[in-house]
This record gives sequence, C-alpha cells and structure tokens, in this order.
Amino acid sequence: MDGLAKGKVVLVTGAAGGIGRAAVQLFAAHEAAAVYAVDIQGDKAAETAALAGPTAVALEVDLTDEDAVAAMVARVVADHGRLDAAYNNAGVNDVSKAFTDFTLAEWDRMIACNLTSVFLCMKHELLQMTAQGGGAIVNTSSGAGLIAAPGLPHYTAAKHGVLGLTKSAALEFNGANIRVNAICPGMVNTPMIQGWFATNPDLAKAVLATMPGGKLGEPEEVAAAAVWLCSEQASWVSGLSMVVDGGGLNR
Repeated sequence: MDGLAKGKVVLVTGAAGGIGRAAVQLFAAHEAAAVYAVDIQGDKAAETAALAGPTAVALEVDLTDEDAVAAMVARVVADHGRLDAAYNNAGVNDVSKAFTDFTLAEWDRMIACNLTSVFLCMKHELLQMTAQGGGAIVNTSSGAGLIAAPGLPHYTAAKHGVLGLTKSAALEFNGANIRVNAICPGMVNTPMIQGWFATNPDLAKAVLATMPGGKLGEPEEVAAAAVWLCSEQASWVSGLSMVVDGGGLNR
C-alpha cells in the first residue's frame, strides 16, 4: 500500500490539527509530490507542514472567502501546473443545545464554515481539474450527514449538505475523469470532538459505550480513507459516502 499518492499534487484543508493534520502527514508518507496544508490558523498549518516534511507547504486561507479560495488553487497550479487531489476537510462544531435556542448568527457561521466553504473549494478545484483533464476530490461530512447529531441541528444540516454537494458533483463530472467522494467520520479523537464531549459528559459516556473497545477512532484511521479515495486504487469509486466510524451507526 506504499506510494498511494506517489507523484500527486494534493490540497488538504482543515490542516491545523486532527484529521487534516493526519491527512497531510499521510499523503506525504505516501510519496505525494507536494501537499498543501491549508487552514485559517496559519501557524498551526505551518506546524503540520513541518511535521509532514519537505514536500508539505502551509497556506493560511479563509475558506469562506471566494477570492481567497480561488487564489489558493491558483497558487498550487502556479507552483506545480496542476492539482491532482483535494481533501476538503475544514469545519467547525458548536455547543449542543435546543433547536430553538440557536441564533441566526450561529446558523450562518456553521453553514459558512461547514458547507459554503466546501462549495467554494469544490467549485475552484473542479474548474482546475476540468481544465487539466481529471482529478479526485474527497469531502469530510460526518455521521451527522446521515443521521441527526443531538442538539446540533445546524451542524446536521451542513453535513447533510456536504453529501448533497458530493453526489451532485460526482454525477455532473463523471464524464470528465473527476471522482468526487465523501467520508463520514464517527467519533474521532480530535480537539473538536473532545470539546463537544466536554460540554456533555453524559453523551460522551453513551457514545464511548458503543465504540469498539470503548474508545474513539484516531485521526489517522480517517485520513487513510481519504488517501485511498484519492488514489488510483479507488479509480472506480465516485459519489460514495464512506462511513468510517468503528460501527457506531450500527448501534
């Protein structure tokens, strides 16, 4: 399984930590020609790039700003002439509470960060991949893209939307040699999930009881799915919503 990304130019968003950081490191380990570690937290993206090695480049980008997203893709193409694979992983979470307690500002933030940003990234990645004759895109949705996350209606809506974008693009660009897939992670040991658990210890206990061995998944286990979906090993896979959750949705 070595070299799944050999020679590829790859873009990973949400690279400050967690799954995104693990993905940058794993793409680099699988011999990518270049891996761009993208995050609005530029210092954290730089830490990720340093951990991944000399083929990794850090970019500080606000993914809710279309001009910034367009410039991001243009930078990759200016450096290497192409963009072979993109893993759109950036996103945020929120404190769980009653549906009717959420404000419009909280809704707008969630949709902007978790759905609009994915649309903007996909738009400009697809434009480039169409021009160059092909590529692969993977988006991070969530188990909440398939079922409701308790107390997080806006997060649930955004992650369902990511699957809709994935399926729409997979259908439209199927004849353009572009594959588009999504990963639906379960409870993974990331700062985002740990923060969510901290606000609801009873939920944390209940969730952990459903996990194999009573533990969370690790970022590297989700990142491995992203690397595979971007590889030639997955050349016949498009429009997939891949659940990577240790069997949690089976409970």
